[in-house]
Amino acid sequence: MSSESNTTVEEDLKDLLKRCPPGTYEAALAFRKNQDVDQVEPIVMGIIDRHLEPDQREILSKSDETLRMYEDLGMDSLTMLEIVMLVEQTLKVSIDNEELKDLRTIGDVKVYLQAKAVGEEPPVRAKTYRIEEIAALMPHRDPFLFLESVQINGAETSGSYRISGNEYFLEGHFKENPVFPASIMIEALGQLCVFFLLKGENVALKEKVDPNTIFFTSCDGVKCRRICKPGDLLKMKVTVSRVRHPLACFKGEITVEGEKTAVAEEIKLAFDYYPVIDGQVSISAAAETNGNGSHRSSNSGNGSSTTPENKTPRFVKYEASD
Repeated sequence: MSSESNTTVEEDLKDLLKRCPPGTYEAALAFRKNQDVDQVEPIVMGIIDRHLEPDQREILSKSDETLRMYEDLGMDSLTMLEIVMLVEQTLKVSIDNEELKDLRTIGDVKVYLQAKAVGEEPPVRAKTYRIEEIAALMPHRDPFLFLESVQINGAETSGSYRISGNEYFLEGHFKENPVFPASIMIEALGQLCVFFLLKGENVALKEKVDPNTIFFTSCDGVKCRRICKPGDLLKMKVTVSRVRHPLACFKGEITVEGEKTAVAEEIKLAFDYYPVIDGQVSISAAAETNGNGSHRSSNSGNGSSTTPENKTPRFVKYEASD
């Protein structure tokens, strides 16, 4: 590298990283001159730090590589994009937006960018969905949607929901002693199963599943071992047991702070596919219904679910209690 080009690189990096913490510029310069991969981590951490508010910086400084960018750090998608753009300019790499969606933790970001910096293929990660994507896809709506993030990895689907304390039913469950209902925990597991049917892959799922046709039919082997209160983070996991249209069976569990909280040995859902018209899947009617924000079904007193006229009635059998 000539002295003129060397000076240009130094000036460019100083301008790019002028608001980053001490050490970021020096690490970036060492990387650009020597392609020193060990410098990627301080560069990335410095660029992330530069885009955070003081309270977020404090969280970052006390965390490890499991810190989640969106959920724990409170970062929004626009800030993440700004970070990515600055990293691209600094490291002279190109970052794919689709791959970026699956980077959940600080550790994920470091590993991904180190691979990019040396021209290697980044590791394949489980597909991850944030609340905006979940809400757009699910037939459930606020205030009865209990998934905030979802990750699909083969036959296993994991998700999380933090009890805010603002849930409408906590006013009466119980007076001056809010306890998250065990039946709602099982509902949350059922919603995770629904998400898998809509976005997961299984050889028995031959076509695209219509969200309007998915109903909770039964839940067996339910045990609840822990009272959950506002502030608790429910970590959920469901695994496909078997799928044979029109039924899908799962098993699931919930943990809080590593402690087993609830288990369901079998969660069974009924489902159907989008209709096929002239060889093409027809989703326009379902999409139009999806857009109105209405709930797909309501449970009547006898345990049955109401359905559109052209749908087969499904029956819900709850075997969990508070």
